[in-house]
Amino acid sequence: MAAGPSSPNPENPNPDAPDPENPDGTRRAGRLPVWGVAVLLLAVALLGGHGKASDASGDTPAESADAAPSGDARRAGEALPRSAPTRLLIPKIAVDAPFTTLTLAPSGQLQPPPAADTNLVGWYAEGPAPGEAGTAIIAGHVDTKTSAAVFVRLDELEPGDHFTVLRADDTQADFVVDSADTFAKDDFPSERVYADTSRPEVRLITCAGDYDHNVKDYMENLVVFGHLV
Repeated sequence: MAAGPSSPNPENPNPDAPDPENPDGTRRAGRLPVWGVAVLLLAVALLGGHGKASDASGDTPAESADAAPSGDARRAGEALPRSAPTRLLIPKIAVDAPFTTLTLAPSGQLQPPPAADTNLVGWYAEGPAPGEAGTAIIAGHVDTKTSAAVFVRLDELEPGDHFTVLRADDTQADFVVDSADTFAKDDFPSERVYADTSRPEVRLITCAGDYDHNVKDYMENLVVFGHLV
């Protein structure tokens, strides 16, 4: 995944939220934006592929409460029970990628997915699972030292677009995009991005903006906000 996002420590609105703001990666040719998380005291230096692994620091995303049962009786938007995500499908931008789990480093920063695999997304496993009540965090690189990565086209998503998370319990969580915003890493709205929510929501995060060759990082983070339908 392309350069990752970098961000400060998460210890605010959501003491359990990750910290995005420092991604690694190399600048991708052509379009640049995509990914990063930063501040609140959350720093997630996640998606970078340019060499250094991005890291994120901050409190981890809040863990969600028990969710309602799934199945035919589930009402639209009703939370699913906790189950690990196995695959992310975003038809509009040709994403069909497996998941790996992301953890926090001792510094409090969110560790990025391995940059060697360009078709891989990461899930912050200490927080809610996609489909479970609360805010689930999914991150991916926009590019790497050698090529574009899984979230290279994340900036094409618009409100109303749909994406799906397949889960280990053989259920699927379908989401709709509410909004997509790009934030400067030094002015990242951690509370807005990581704060816990009563309904099942997801944040898709990657690096964006211009690539600064001096610091070897993108200047912005792209965050796609979505909720379960």
